[in-house]
Amino acid sequence: MEPPQESHQHHHHHHQPPKSPETLTPSTTTIAAPTCCKCGATTARAAPPPSWPDNSPPPNYRPIRAPAINLPPNNNSQQAIILAPVPQAKSVPPISPPFNFQTPSKKIQSPDDIRRFHDSDSGKHFLGFVVALSESIRGKKISDPCHQSAVTNTILSILETLVQWVDEIPPTQQAARYGNVSFRTWHERLVETSDALMLQFLPQHLHASTIEIVPYFTDSFGNPSRIDYGTGHETNFAAWLYCLARMEVIKEEDYPAVVARVFVKYLELMRKLQLVYCLEPAGSHGVWGLDDYHFLPFIFGSSQLIDHRYMKPKSIHNDDILDNFSKEYMYLSGIAFVKKVKKGPFSEHSPLLDDISGVPNWNKVNSGMLKMYKVEVLEKVPIMQHFLFGWLINWLWPHFGLVGAFYYDKISLVASQISQQIEEHGCLYANSAIGWPAIRTSNGGSTCAV
Repeated sequence: MEPPQESHQHHHHHHQPPKSPETLTPSTTTIAAPTCCKCGATTARAAPPPSWPDNSPPPNYRPIRAPAINLPPNNNSQQAIILAPVPQAKSVPPISPPFNFQTPSKKIQSPDDIRRFHDSDSGKHFLGFVVALSESIRGKKISDPCHQSAVTNTILSILETLVQWVDEIPPTQQAARYGNVSFRTWHERLVETSDALMLQFLPQHLHASTIEIVPYFTDSFGNPSRIDYGTGHETNFAAWLYCLARMEVIKEEDYPAVVARVFVKYLELMRKLQLVYCLEPAGSHGVWGLDDYHFLPFIFGSSQLIDHRYMKPKSIHNDDILDNFSKEYMYLSGIAFVKKVKKGPFSEHSPLLDDISGVPNWNKVNSGMLKMYKVEVLEKVPIMQHFLFGWLINWLWPHFGLVGAFYYDKISLVASQISQQIEEHGCLYANSAIGWPAIRTSNGGSTCAV
């Protein structure tokens, strides 16, 4: 029997008289302490029972469990994406001597850490770098001429070498569908040679940076233990490029080539690795994601198509367009690859991409993709818990509430004094002896930097 349709009043006087035991389905058990069927509070009179199928008995308890880490309200982050501001491009802050390159490590463990990262200059500049790359390729085809520096050409050569290694290390014959163990051999060769590969384009005074940038690079192509790949690894490749930009190895004038040449070659390599070694999708959202492996091609690709005279978001459903233009536009290439590796109707295996095709123009697609990347990738603990922090992408200064990499550089140079001060006083005070001005804290204070 359906419950009466009436407004819920918190004094819990339900006007419908209690039903007779014969009408209760599926049980006639008398409840000693009647509770409200809507809020669970004790009532003076028994509330009418809700209806339920005979094969699904009603719950007799309220489950108590912690929500999944960083899970959006109501298991849905769509509202967060809609309300988020569109990320803006930012210039990459260059480093200056003395350098303090260090082995990067993982720092993010909780949603609070995620917020700290995004409130920091490191987080803002990294996302701004991704936006700047997107804007650099706006309205341009992959084949369009662009400035290619010697560094860009060397990086392309390195990626081509990695592509050739796949041909030299064939997949092992095995029964498992995913995770061919030969990928570990490929990745082991990558780790063994990465330092030498970096030295091919780094100037002499930056050779010491290999200790910091190599971990980003080697973690850009998948995990050799799990034999998987996902957006976290793709983000590490973007982080590696960001580190090169901070060292001014690549400059803003190189950005179009970084996207149209370097990233396109990286994408070619990754798709070959995914197909040859059957890499498991790392943390795939299934139908809730854009793609089992990638996100950035849809950001850069939608930027390429902004203001295109003929191709609209709905054009992805035209197979002739995909066949003829997927080599020129990353978005179309991504759609074509999804259709190649997934079977069945597109609207069923990729409903999100199918929905996006109804957006009226590419500018809206691009801004939506940028917001979605921040919310669905850079704000997810399961992804960002593997992100690395060192000196180029630093963690210490946002942790202490300082503003700007300038102060972080000073902290790095007087680390021993800071450690001693924290040990003695439990916090870090403004100290003119080590060259600091008065430092304002994140909570509004002005005497203590912690």
